[in-house]
Amino acid sequence: MKVTASTRTDARLGSIVRLLTGHATVVASGTKIAEEIGTSRSEVWRLIQQLRGLGVDVAGHPATGYQLRAVPDLLLPEILAPLVKGTIFAKNLHHYYKIGSTNTEAMRAAGEGAPEGSVFLAEEQLAGRGRGAHKWHSARSAGIYCSAVFRPAMPPSEALIFSLAAGLAVHAAVLETFPGLRCDLKWPNDLLLNGKKFCGILTEMNSEATRVRHLVVGVGINVNQSKFPAELREIATSLKSETGTEWSRVELCAALLKSLDREYRCLLEDADARDAILRRFQEHSSSTCGRRVRVEENGGTEGITEGLDANGFLRVRTAAGLRTVFSGTVIQE
Repeated sequence: MKVTASTRTDARLGSIVRLLTGHATVVASGTKIAEEIGTSRSEVWRLIQQLRGLGVDVAGHPATGYQLRAVPDLLLPEILAPLVKGTIFAKNLHHYYKIGSTNTEAMRAAGEGAPEGSVFLAEEQLAGRGRGAHKWHSARSAGIYCSAVFRPAMPPSEALIFSLAAGLAVHAAVLETFPGLRCDLKWPNDLLLNGKKFCGILTEMNSEATRVRHLVVGVGINVNQSKFPAELREIATSLKSETGTEWSRVELCAALLKSLDREYRCLLEDADARDAILRRFQEHSSSTCGRRVRVEENGGTEGITEGLDANGFLRVRTAAGLRTVFSGTVIQE
């Protein structure tokens, strides 16, 4: 599916949600809303109907005015921007109710000059992607589907560090939102709860031989899903399934973006950040050291993990000696 600017969420929808949220205890007339967003009362009615169709619980009608029954858990820029103020993302949030892939859109926009810190968020993906040919199941308004544009001054060989740092950012955001939850980092781009995957990270870049032009980090988090397709039930889970609690996607997404911002600034400003990322990743991963794994690449191989090398690649001790794994699916045994 080719996604164009015309599929982006109408900014007026976010403005209505923000206005109704700011007047939660009173009924806002159609006239007041129309004046605030610069449109007609009939257009306000059409927009309210569109919000209702998207699951936003708005009471009232044109004659009496409108009121939110509950603040919607939608990842709208108007809701998120105040929560991520001071980060590189605050002024470049783009929201879609439905999109092919946030990573595809972010790479397209980056190639056309989108500024660093541009973030592409979707309530639903029709063609969500994981590593390789894998798809990412993207139930509507149940997960976080988010891709961010970066323009770091670094060689392409260091791109893996970005993926590892993004994994740490998700880990920190989850623990900030739900302290004490034990989530596990699986090299290079997954996060697990009780051995099942709840988050995947997809890093893509456009580069020259010696420098990165732009890099996109995509994060998919299963937040409030309660069921999965049959082929995923044994391997996938969600934060709600593991904790028994409904999560605020807005709160978690804000925590994620702030954590990503911290990791990125540290990576740019601290000469020791790369070593720290490798050390912290291994500390939060049960599989990078001393774990028997099978690597599905070039015919497959088996061995015991022996940590990460200086570039973040996985080292595996096999019967033939120490091997460095650059890519491929790593299956824990």
